[in-house]
Parts: sequence; structure tokens; C-alpha cells
Amino acid sequence: MKFKKQSKSWQEIPTAALPEIIFMMSTVVRETDLLVEQKLPRASQLRKLERKSLVSYFYIGKPKNTQRFGSEPKIQVNDVFIEVNNIPMFVQGEIQKIPESEQSKMTMALKVDRDSKMGLLIDVQEKLQEIDKRKLLYNSFQSDLNY
Repeated sequence: MKFKKQSKSWQEIPTAALPEIIFMMSTVVRETDLLVEQKLPRASQLRKLERKSLVSYFYIGKPKNTQRFGSEPKIQVNDVFIEVNNIPMFVQGEIQKIPESEQSKMTMALKVDRDSKMGLLIDVQEKLQEIDKRKLLYNSFQSDLNY
């Protein structure tokens, strides 16, 4: 009696999504290394951001490394300290990174240490107002809110 060999059928693995998977695996989400202390004030309300890609952050607080940077509050953007006078240049650079159709939706987020004095915060607000960036977001901390 002869037995017929069964042919093994191979199913091809779909590779259509492979480039997306490789991109997601190789993409590094860059987080800002905080160089300033950040004890955020408590919030009484909470609103979730819809597009975090349209937000640029200003961190204001006392430097963590006081021996190198002193103990006066500083403004940090990305991973560097800037002076109030450099804010327009920073904002312009951030705006140029996004499509022109979404540039008017750009939001400036201020994360200010609760122990910081108001002087530096007011200086930042006034400089943003001078360059017509009035869409501000004040970040705070609230662990008791359920959302």
C-alpha cells in the first residue's frame, strides 16, 4: 500500500504592519531631565490635554545642583536653563517645529515649584504676553481627583 505524502502548506506571515512595529520599537520618547525642584501646588480642578504635542513646557524652580547653578530660581526649557530675554527665541523655535495650520493652537505650560517666588513667574508671563503667546497652562498636582 502506498501512502501519499502530505504536502505541508505554509501560510505567509503578514508583513504590512512590520515597518510601523519597527518604528515604534526603535523610537525613543525623550523626556526632559528636570534640573529644578518641582513640588507642584494642589489643584481643585482637572482638565486633560487633548494634544500634548502642541505643548511646550517651562519649568521654574530652584536648581537641584545649587553648587553649580546657585540657589536662585531658574527657568528650564527642555534640558537647559534660559533667561527671561531668551523666551521669544525659544518659543519661536518650538512653533517652527509644528505644522503651520496648528501653530495658533500652541500652548505654553508652566510648571512652577510651589516654593518659588512670584517675581520670576510674572516676568515669564509678561514676556509671553509681549510675543502674543497668551494660551497658558498652569500645571499642578492633585492626587485626590478621579478622572
